[in-house]
Amino acid sequence: MKKSEAVDAVKKMRENTKARKFSQSVELMINFTGLDMKKPQNQVNVKVELPNSTGKGSGKICIFTKTDAFATQVKGKADLIVSEKEIEALSKNKAKMAELINFDALFAEGAAMLTVAKFLGQQLAPKGKMPKPVMNIANFAETLAKAKTQVTISNKKGKFMPVVHSMIGKEDMTDEQIIDNMMVVYETVRDSLPQKKQNIKSVFVKMTMGPPMRVGEVQ
Repeated sequence: MKKSEAVDAVKKMRENTKARKFSQSVELMINFTGLDMKKPQNQVNVKVELPNSTGKGSGKICIFTKTDAFATQVKGKADLIVSEKEIEALSKNKAKMAELINFDALFAEGAAMLTVAKFLGQQLAPKGKMPKPVMNIANFAETLAKAKTQVTISNKKGKFMPVVHSMIGKEDMTDEQIIDNMMVVYETVRDSLPQKKQNIKSVFVKMTMGPPMRVGEVQ
């Protein structure tokens, strides 16, 4: 997919979508070909740091804390904050653990890492979800900002359909912001496939209430 094709598709998307009383989401759909999605190696599950935050749906973050001082500094900066004394109980709650594994980014105060490893390691490590230790709170703001623009693109759930969907923007974002996000998502997914672009059948972009617009003719 060339950037010029993305530009044309976004322009057509806007021309063919009626205005609504709310800011519609912009979604990208990538259809695959030549892949047996029942084979784990062919299933798509990648993380993408979007150049431009989409707001809703981006970067769901959990932070594990040990000290009150650290907890105060990160208050309001994550979707879930878990104190050290809550970790053991969390490990025994299957529903909450399943939810936690779907978070986009996990962090832990350095001093809390041993407790996290002890009670949650067996569940998080196999999923590649062990939290990143935070040793320097001064540099943490930048790390959090990047994590909040991160999205997970996957078709590993359900019936392993040969397609992935991703929210790449909102209607009130500029075309350039949407296109930048669009290119990063496309390129990340493409590069995760065994035969790269040969495994991509088609790409479409659409708004919530609008018709899908094909991006280019041959992907």
